[in-house]
Amino acid sequence: METHVRLEPWSAGDFWLLERENEPVMTEFLGGPEPAAKLLDRQRRYEALSAREPAAGRMFRVVWTERGESVGSVGFWEREWRGEQVYEAGWGILPEFRGHGLAVVALNGLLAHVRVHGSRDSVHAFPGTDHPASNAVCRRAGFEYLGDVDFEYPPGVPHPSCDWRYRVGRPQDPVTAVTPVDPVTPSG
Repeated sequence: METHVRLEPWSAGDFWLLERENEPVMTEFLGGPEPAAKLLDRQRRYEALSAREPAAGRMFRVVWTERGESVGSVGFWEREWRGEQVYEAGWGILPEFRGHGLAVVALNGLLAHVRVHGSRDSVHAFPGTDHPASNAVCRRAGFEYLGDVDFEYPPGVPHPSCDWRYRVGRPQDPVTAVTPVDPVTPSG
């Protein structure tokens, strides 16, 4: 059975999901939970990103279509990386919904959104070298592994990471269909 998700723009009503994504099990590879003030600031940034033009980036709440449940988030934003204007992507699926391929399906949906609305050629992701599940998501979503890097996350804290790149192409390029992928398991 195929898994389907719906990506809904982040809104004020999604703060509960941000709180869930701030739990220790969700932030284990991200430096741990953020204090309440930083979480409120993140919520404001996510809402502001959703209010900007689509090419600037978006945060989405991921809804598992078959169950009608919110299961996590996925998003992209502008950044410069090694002299190139690119997008960075990030995602998180709540623990009770892992193992169904939702992160890969959500990331593929995000990439489809970027192909239509984006203005940059590449989307990068920087999962930690110690995070096999997120690295497997990148591989299964069609990202190219470029090598290990010291990426700062949180800002100012070097974190050994993998640099994954997905070539989106310019918006005027032909759109390539997203192919369904096998579900992701924690072992990758």
